[in-house]
Amino acid sequence: MTGPSADAAWRALHERACAPYRAVGRFAWHFARGKLGRDPVFRALLERGDLPAGARVVDIGCGQGLLASLLAACDHAGRAGRWPAAWPVAPTAARYTGIELMPADVERARAALGEAAEGPRFALADMRSAPLPACDVVVILDVLHYVDHAAQEGVLARVREALAPGGQLLLRVGDASARRGFAASQWVDRAVAFVRGHAAAPTWGRPLVEWLALLGRHGFEVEPVPMSRGTPFANVLLAGTRR
Repeated sequence: MTGPSADAAWRALHERACAPYRAVGRFAWHFARGKLGRDPVFRALLERGDLPAGARVVDIGCGQGLLASLLAACDHAGRAGRWPAAWPVAPTAARYTGIELMPADVERARAALGEAAEGPRFALADMRSAPLPACDVVVILDVLHYVDHAAQEGVLARVREALAPGGQLLLRVGDASARRGFAASQWVDRAVAFVRGHAAAPTWGRPLVEWLALLGRHGFEVEPVPMSRGTPFANVLLAGTRR
């Protein structure tokens, strides 16, 4: 028996992943619907098979836990046989740890998703110093540029140590050499920080060639994947495999 179409499956995953935020408040609910619905990276991670079944996932800069909620929705769909045949295997039974600097985001994540014994864990911590558990996948979406270049090196060194050999780093960055798209993403960064009640922080971007060289120095084989579809940005997903 074939599963649902990819589009139908994604709509169902989106609805299920957003549902826990309805009880947390209008901001959490609308932010979840908008971010999961409009940002191409979440669906792309599933279509590419970047999140294996049973993976230990560490999400650095997890915000209100959208990836954790999406993984829970994927687990339900995979076990219920509602997974598209065209996609790689569903990321069922993922073990998730989120790390987030902003207390309000962690509170929303915990309120929406809880912290049951077998459920997601959310740590209120700075990525520059937070302990990283042993893991198979590290996800860092649009946050590494908030720390300076020396701190970026430190985070990546610690990520490599935490990852199992052959583990995956999924790092989305802006390509500073694409000036118009990079400027657009910087503007949105500041706008989102304002809406979430945070002061706009300085950023330390890099051209794509520099990001690739940086990851190479830290022992990753990298596949750059354009990740701006449907947006005006210059985002690239750097899918790195730990050598």
